[in-house]
Amino acid sequence: MTILNAKKRETRTTGEINKLRVDGLVPAILYGGNKQNQKISLKKNSVKNLIISENFLSSILNLNIDGEEEKVLPRDISFHPLSDEPIHIDFLRVVKGSKIKLEIPVKFINSDKSPGLKKGGVLNMVRRKIELRCPTENIPSELVVDLENTEIGASIKISSIKLPENTTPTIQGRDFVVATVAPPSVVIEPEKPAEETTAEGETITPEEGATTPEGGEKLDEETKDKDKGAKAQDQTGVKTKDQVGAKTKTAENIKKEKSKK
Repeated sequence: MTILNAKKRETRTTGEINKLRVDGLVPAILYGGNKQNQKISLKKNSVKNLIISENFLSSILNLNIDGEEEKVLPRDISFHPLSDEPIHIDFLRVVKGSKIKLEIPVKFINSDKSPGLKKGGVLNMVRRKIELRCPTENIPSELVVDLENTEIGASIKISSIKLPENTTPTIQGRDFVVATVAPPSVVIEPEKPAEETTAEGETITPEEGATTPEGGEKLDEETKDKDKGAKAQDQTGVKTKDQVGAKTKTAENIKKEKSKK
């Protein structure tokens, strides 16, 4: 159990309290039980590291006040709005046999043994802390949730968490959810157009392939012009220059063959 050293203080004015803070001390007050409220002060450096811990407000401490020990529970901390340094702490005396309301942090273990998480599931932590009513002499530091063998869609409720004896949740009448293993988020990508592969290994789209002959080479401009001329003749009946030239050459060849004979 952590021991904190403290001193009694007799400060009455704001100026006296501010001087304590300048000297590196944190004013505090101890209350509860059958004793009167006690004004005390603690060294700032001795409490800063404890305050950072998540379960500081649910941990019982031994407070040594000028040689006299008291079991106490931190109940409230005030911080400076600019520096975020602790400027005041309230401590409650722990009286045996009494009960108190506390928010206890939840700890998840064995996430690497969860089939649902291995499949891409997501742990949805509904409650990071649970408020309990528990005896002051038996306050848990944390509540453990075992994720072993949990599948996608699993719902972990308060009834599946082992609580200390005589400890009950402040929420009564329902078995509330602490965490779930949610299914993974799926992103559907748009379909890509079909592709063809040429003989040389180049990938082309169907539109490009439609203008390419079997040899895999694109038509040159001259061939395209001839095709256009042939189509024009079929549609209009007018012969193109290329077609007239082709017939003239054929007549010359016939004359040459006759002269040879």
